[in-house]
Amino acid sequence: MDKVRFSAVKIVYAVTEKDAYANVELAKVLRQEKFSDLDRRFCTELVYGTIKTAVSLDWKISKYLSRPIEQVDRKILAVLRLGMYQIFFMDKVPESAAVNESVEIAKKISVGASKFVNGVLRNVLRNPEKSEFPADDGIESTALKTFHPVWLVKLFAEEFGIDEAKKICEADNIEPPLCVRVNTLKISREDFLTELKNFGVTAEKSKIAEDGVILKNHGALDKFNFLRKGLCQVQDESSMTAARLLNPSENDFVIDCCAAPGGKTTHIAELMKNRGKIIACDIHEHKIKKNPSKC
Repeated sequence: MDKVRFSAVKIVYAVTEKDAYANVELAKVLRQEKFSDLDRRFCTELVYGTIKTAVSLDWKISKYLSRPIEQVDRKILAVLRLGMYQIFFMDKVPESAAVNESVEIAKKISVGASKFVNGVLRNVLRNPEKSEFPADDGIESTALKTFHPVWLVKLFAEEFGIDEAKKICEADNIEPPLCVRVNTLKISREDFLTELKNFGVTAEKSKIAEDGVILKNHGALDKFNFLRKGLCQVQDESSMTAARLLNPSENDFVIDCCAAPGGKTTHIAELMKNRGKIIACDIHEHKIKKNPSKC
């Protein structure tokens, strides 16, 4: 049994059935397992890809079942989702490997479950056209093809028209770059870029966030010493603009009512040059327990 795929199945199950956070579960597993960089990337793609396309995958899976999908054991459904994702959305994965490894994983649950998974996925390989998405450009078809909920596509269509709604949904699927916010209390963005270059990391300035740096080639973040040193914090460009729009000054009093895990809060503190007062709170206790990068 492929340990990488098995780990991905467990993470997908935890996220879809136990309300776990994908990034948290994935990071925990990647820290525990001694995966190679290639395996880490493969596991990451399996997890995020399967979760992103879950609704569309379920639509496809239902086309090969003789019973409602709601009656399928939830662990087995996670196995099927992962297998289907590899078959339909990962061109470099051999279909035979996707099926065989899914069956091996299912055996960890039960022999009967493995036979069920084998039967469904073999049927998929024989009849892939059975689960082709509708050919029209309607709301349901757009939702399935772009992995969006129907209600959201409908909202976009009512506001902007179906053509623009489709473009918005397609743009949502463009993979964003990994961006970090430079802690300017410790280092300037220019010096930080120089440090990255010396470390062998390819990066460039963000055009949107003046504290942001986009990492093009960085390796495993667990080995990224700049995070450990507090020189930067992972944060997307749009999130960085919030503190800049607030434009806090030294000795201001700021209340951050939706603060966890603390990215914007630490950015505000940074812009205040660590002088002033910030009250940071959040309704989600598990988020509060997460430690933000130190400024």
